[in-house]
Formats: sequence, structure tokens, C-alpha cells
Amino acid sequence: MTKAGTTVAADPSPPAVRLPRRRGIEFSLIVVAVLLSVYGYCAVGLAKSGTVPPGAAGYGAGLGVLALLAHAAVHFRAPYADPLLLPIGVLLNGLGLVLIYRLDLETPDDQAAPTQLVWSTLGIAFFIVVVVLLRDHRLLQRYTYVSVVAALALLTVPIFFPSVNGARIWIRIDGFSFQPGEFAKVLLAVFFAGYLAANRHALTYSGRQIWRFKRLQLPTGRVLGPIVAIWLLSVGVLVLERDLGTSLLFFGLFVILLYVATGRTGWIAVGLLLAVVGAVAVGRLEPHVHSRVEDWLHPFASIDAGQGPNQLAQSLFAFAAGGMLGTGLGLGHSILIGFATKSDFILATAGEELGLVGLCAVFLLYALLVERGFRAGLALRDPFGRLLAIGLASIVALQVFVIAGGVTGLIPLTGMAMPFLAQGGSSVVTNWIIVALLIRISDSARSQYDGTAGP
Repeated sequence: MTKAGTTVAADPSPPAVRLPRRRGIEFSLIVVAVLLSVYGYCAVGLAKSGTVPPGAAGYGAGLGVLALLAHAAVHFRAPYADPLLLPIGVLLNGLGLVLIYRLDLETPDDQAAPTQLVWSTLGIAFFIVVVVLLRDHRLLQRYTYVSVVAALALLTVPIFFPSVNGARIWIRIDGFSFQPGEFAKVLLAVFFAGYLAANRHALTYSGRQIWRFKRLQLPTGRVLGPIVAIWLLSVGVLVLERDLGTSLLFFGLFVILLYVATGRTGWIAVGLLLAVVGAVAVGRLEPHVHSRVEDWLHPFASIDAGQGPNQLAQSLFAFAAGGMLGTGLGLGHSILIGFATKSDFILATAGEELGLVGLCAVFLLYALLVERGFRAGLALRDPFGRLLAIGLASIVALQVFVIAGGVTGLIPLTGMAMPFLAQGGSSVVTNWIIVALLIRISDSARSQYDGTAGP
């Protein structure tokens, strides 16, 4: 109302921007991913026997149906989700099945591909359940402390079971086995995101100044306590389970999220210092971890001693034999690596038979998966969702770095599974759950800008 008594109409609010849903792009990329997987399956058969494998049609149909069911779940329940996440998962999973099938031809008494296909089916089923039932990722924040209790329980149980290849990370009952630590990492990501979202201001602005360094402050004991507890947890996992990879993953995940939550680079320095101290101490005192470090420092020592190449040396030879373009699917000799060829060292098979070009393409797929996860997190307004998305994407990035670094001799070898590629039911199920959560988060991130969409 103006002084003259006239009424001035309020400026109309700008119309909501309708974002493209891009489900057609996702469908097209899924078709390409399935066709590439079937082509790889056929290429292996042609290289080994000169004929197309008899199960090629069934393999293609099975993978295609699973991918289309996942696509339908995304189409109806997460229409604004990133269109690249699901096709990348399908392609990596399909390539993993091809590599495992290729190695099965060298070990007729140890067939892993059929079991891996069953686990992949279960993983996609979990993917569909998460996408359909979890309508809002913020619901997970209610279970912050429940998640850490469940994660600790999952990490503790394998200690009471016999070790496998020197590490206590498996539960084996009547021929059935799974790795609970794979599920624990998702639960820990939920806990870290929830705890840091609630305490990010205290970690950033509170605390006592250390001597005369104004930018270096030590948080209060109430806030610092859980940080120290996580460090002790990572070292405890390393000591009790003899699992260097899981220890690095847990602590690396926490340091990354701590930096994202506070923006303080000093936390990265503190985290690296604590990680180095713990790793050096355990590496010197624990025989299994110490042997891994020695193999890393001297990969050709067994050859010099006349005992033949060890696993790491055979892995390096496989990468070297692949050259730029690779030997071709089915034409490599990475089976010489031994018992862990289908799991820990499956990347060596990819490097030998696909070459440096193919290996770079695989790494680019992982990099794109991580980048889309980061993008979804940064686009969100709520701190919990942002930290959860970055944490889940960081899990994939850390795993790829730890595994690729181990099999190429960059860092000491660990017993982790390459996401989607390696043999391992627990791993493939967990990775599909991670993709499902990233799709849910990306849908929320893009739909928040459309006034016609949900939260």
C-alpha cells in the first residue's frame, strides 16, 4: 500500500526451472554397456576355442534384464538422478564377469563366474530395494550411532574365525563365506557423515590455540575423543585382522570427510601423521604386515634367491606383457600369478589383455563414477547429504588407489577387492548399494532446483 492509497502488486516469483530427466540417455548408455560386456564374453571364447561361447546369449540376456530392472527403478523412483552412475556400474560389473569367466577357462576345477553372476544379481536386487524404499537420504542421519555400532559388530566378528591367507576378514560357515568389513564401510560412511555434520562448527572454530600458532587449534576433548577413537579403531583392525587395506580405507575416509566438513588442511596433516605412525609401528611388529612391506620393497628378491617370481613380480610381468594395446582377451598368462588372480590381482589380467589403453579406460570409468558422486554431494544444501555423497565416492576412490597401487608395486599389497571387477560377493553387493545411494543423493541434488519435484 502506497501513500496515495494505491496497491502495488508484488513481483511474481520466477517460474521453477524444469530440469531434464535424461532417462533416455541412461537407457542408451546401459544398452552400450551390455553390448560391450557381451562382446568381451564372445571375444574370450573366440580367442580360446575359435567359437562363440554357448552361454553368450544367456549371459547377455541375464545382464540386460538386470540392467533394465535397475533402470526402471531409477526411472520411476529417482527420475532426476545422474544418468551416468548406473551405466558405469553395469559396464564395470559386466567387465568383471568377463575377466572372471576368462580366468575360469584356465581353472576348470574352480569356476567362479556363475557364483559371481548370482552375487551380481543379488547386488542389483539390493540396488533396486534402496532406490525404491529410501525416498530421502536424510533419513539415514537418524541412525548415525546405530550405524557405528553395527559397523563395529561386523568388524569384530571375523576375529573369531580362522584366518584366510594370513588375514582375519572372512566369515566361513559350511562353504558359505562373506566379508562383513565390506558392509561396515558403508555404515561407517553414514556415521562419519552424521557425526561431522552435527559437530562441524565445533571442529572448525572451537578449541585451544597451540603455542603461538593462531591457525592451529586443538579441539576440546569432547570433540577430539571420537577422532582418536577412529584412529585406534583403524590400528586395531590392522593388528587384530592383519588387514592393511581396510585400515587405510577407514582412516583415509575419515580424514577426507574431516577436511570436507571443516575446510582445515591441518587435519589432513594430522591424519597422515597418525596413519604413518600406526602403519610403521604395526609394519615392524606384525609379521604378516611386515612380509607384505618386504615384498613391496624387494619384489624380485625371490627370483634373485632362485625361488622363482612371487605374486607381485608375476603381476608386474603381466602389466609389462600387455604393452600399449594388450595381448587381447583370452590370450594372456596372468593365471601364473596364482590363487588370488581372480580377486586381488584381477587388475593384472585387465592390464595384460587390454593393455595400457584399456587399463586407462577402466580407470577413467572409476574416475567418472567418483566425480559424479562428488558433484552430487557438492550440489546438495544439507551438510549430511554432502558428506555422505563425498564419503561414498571416496570409498570407491580409496579402494581403487589401494588395490591398483598394490598390484603395480606403488604401495604395499593389500587384500581388498577391486570394485565390481574382482571376485567377491560381499564386495559387488556393497558396491551396488553405494551406487544406489549416490543415485538417490543425485536425484535429491537435481530435484531441489525444480519446484515441481520432491525434496
